[in-house]
Amino acid sequence: MDHHTVAAISIAGSCLDVVGSLYLAYDLLGGQHGPLRLLTRVVTYSIVYGVGYGLGLGPYFGLAAGLAIGTTAAIELNRVARGLKEYSLRWAWLFSAIRGLGFGIGLYPIVGLEFAIVFAILIPIGQVFGYFRGISPTMDYVAARGPRLTRRQFWGTVVRTFGYFATALLCSALVHHVNWSFAIRVGLVTGIATGLGQTVNPYIEYYADNLPGRWLGAFGIALILCGFALQSLQYWLALFDVRLA
Repeated sequence: MDHHTVAAISIAGSCLDVVGSLYLAYDLLGGQHGPLRLLTRVVTYSIVYGVGYGLGLGPYFGLAAGLAIGTTAAIELNRVARGLKEYSLRWAWLFSAIRGLGFGIGLYPIVGLEFAIVFAILIPIGQVFGYFRGISPTMDYVAARGPRLTRRQFWGTVVRTFGYFATALLCSALVHHVNWSFAIRVGLVTGIATGLGQTVNPYIEYYADNLPGRWLGAFGIALILCGFALQSLQYWLALFDVRLA
């Protein structure tokens, strides 16, 4: 474990503390009609995507990509859940740029600055093309008490897998050579994380609007405890004289 990993874990713990405090203040923030409906989606999707990407590409990448994808996807899904039209293509560019930035930040410690910058520029272009073809987080939207993955969502996941794999290879050819295994890993991790997010999407959407306030308060306490555990890791390492790389 290196200093970057410890820092990422501590930052994640601080974020969980803040979010947990907001959940405990559910009533003060307007209850069911307040901002917690959006916040619930942001937190949940960030955790889902963060864990998915973190297991495949490391905790630092998981934190950066999870926050970027979870936040933008939550904003888009929250709008559709309210019965409004999807955001315009102009907004799609913004959301895609934020995701590209998250990927770039996550890749920087792994493959260097030049690779990360080129990857962060190319990914939004591919994502906006996907929006134009109907591939987006709100595709086949439904809120239900169970997971679901439609055929369109499945093929959208396949397209993302090959798209991210090809982008990693292109970046390798342009600025910084990486082996095939890393490019394959980027594609597979993206595909698996995307497929997981799409599958649990209906379940998350249903409970984002239907969880009682007491459950949200309990969830807030759990987040605070998890945040405390993550923040205290650096001190446990120092207490037991664990050397960092």
